[in-house]
Amino acid sequence: MTALSRRNFLALTGAVAATLSPRFTTSASAAMGPNDKFDLVIKGGDVLDPSQSLRGKRDIGIRWGMIEAIETDIPAARASKTLDASGKLVTPGLIDLHSHVYPYGSAIGIPADELAQFQCTTTTVSAGDAGVNNLAALRRYIVAQSRTRIYAFVHIANHGLSGFPVAELYNIDHAQMEACAMALAENQDFLLGVKVRMSENVIAKHGLEPLKRAIKACEMCGWPARMMVHIGGVETRELMSAILDLLRPGDVLTHAYSGAPNIAGVFTNIVQDGRLLPAALAAKQRGVMFDVGHGGGSFDFTVAEVAIPGGAGPDVISSDIHVYSANSPGMPYLPNVMSKFMALGFSLEQVVAMATSTPAKIINRVPKLGTLQIGAPADVAVMELVEGPASFVDTRNNKRDGRALLKPVQTVINGVPFGRPYQAPFAVR
Repeated sequence: MTALSRRNFLALTGAVAATLSPRFTTSASAAMGPNDKFDLVIKGGDVLDPSQSLRGKRDIGIRWGMIEAIETDIPAARASKTLDASGKLVTPGLIDLHSHVYPYGSAIGIPADELAQFQCTTTTVSAGDAGVNNLAALRRYIVAQSRTRIYAFVHIANHGLSGFPVAELYNIDHAQMEACAMALAENQDFLLGVKVRMSENVIAKHGLEPLKRAIKACEMCGWPARMMVHIGGVETRELMSAILDLLRPGDVLTHAYSGAPNIAGVFTNIVQDGRLLPAALAAKQRGVMFDVGHGGGSFDFTVAEVAIPGGAGPDVISSDIHVYSANSPGMPYLPNVMSKFMALGFSLEQVVAMATSTPAKIINRVPKLGTLQIGAPADVAVMELVEGPASFVDTRNNKRDGRALLKPVQTVINGVPFGRPYQAPFAVR
């Protein structure tokens, strides 16, 4: 047998590639013949995809777990199964940048797949549920066995939120930056960066030290890891500005519109004495991402109503959903939080973008997530836009009236719906 030179090998592999299905060499649509059927057609919906500036009645054809076609009308004969979305809003699957989806390993986690019917979330981010000591279990036993796509911020505290409600950083020795950096280096495929909670009732009198250690871990790991920094009830007014000054472009400030006071009852967040902190506006202007992170105690209409017109509006709408917040009067399920921001004056297109295309960029999964473009994984949210008077409450019992309410109807992940119509044989790809 003649030895194969590198040049001959490359020529051979190129020839083989040329014989493969056109799906691998041209657009996804080229893989379908005129008589081939879609596995699923989502029919008759009002499609809204901010990533493509698309709005209008469309049918979505799904094949092999991918978006294969978006057309004005796909004939019924071309659908193996049909999901009727007539009169419903159809968007890319929602991406929840701040959630708690580590059951059994975190004290507050909910199984991500149990949230799909309430949130239309096809991708969720575990916001610091795990630290380096219990990260492997999150990856092996939760992420690997969930239909919902899960990414994570690893907590700077070694044990993450496993000890909740006991504060994880009263003992600063739990914040071991070398171990955290190692976890980041070894798990770049599903980690996004580091989470730290900077509230006084979490870090006591440690000031900036937890944040400094978390940033150092990001810098040591060998790739551009982001920070997610939780605020709400920061120890002092001065510390709040110092936290903002340390945040880098691309870092995420979560609970950005928290009105929670510190232990002494003083309001120390980004709005103080009715005014937006200059450090908050400066952080926003240099590219820090402002995330809602509603939760059970972290969203205040009165803070948002000062910060937003002051130039510090939200980049991302997230839920901070967990076993406690999910039972709170504020109902922080993602479509409901999106509806609250419509009540604050944002358009439907804006709130959908803040829960799809923008978080997709933050988690570095563009162009494939947060979009309905041809060739993307078939992650789709079907919601009902109920227009008419709606009433909303924040986490401090402030009430506001709105003009519309988003209600979940159906969630499709990788082309497979949750519930009916069931696929046979059932597969999650």
